[in-house]
Amino acid sequence: MKLNSFRAAAFCLALAASVVSSAVVAGSSNTPEARRIWMTVGERRFAVTLADNESARTFAGELPLTLDMPDLNGNEKHVKLPNGLPTNATRPGTLRTGDLMLWGADTLVVFYLTFDSPYSYTPLGRIDEPAALAQVLGRGDVRISFTRK
Repeated sequence: MKLNSFRAAAFCLALAASVVSSAVVAGSSNTPEARRIWMTVGERRFAVTLADNESARTFAGELPLTLDMPDLNGNEKHVKLPNGLPTNATRPGTLRTGDLMLWGADTLVVFYLTFDSPYSYTPLGRIDEPAALAQVLGRGDVRISFTRK
């Protein structure tokens, strides 16, 4: 009987260690540093923290990407991605400077001004320090690179 109690206790300890180990690994992959990608426009580099969702993880798996992004409405850059991404669109109401969103399943949008919108988007991430974004992106077409490092 003592041997079975010992085995049960050992099993419980192993299971607990596995759960704690999984939580540490899951937690560390969810930190802003683990979800960080980079957006480069010309000589300017911006850190982007990805959203914690399947769409953002799939987007990160497509990197590196260099995209020519035309301007739309004087507040955003957009481009059709080479591959569609999973979606979970919601209507944010207000889009903010620095939002990185997916419109539909395959249109990447970088917002460089804050404004209200009736459209639905899937969040992909947010530019960490977007203050200079409008100036860097300007009103014309730009080439933007997205990388993991």
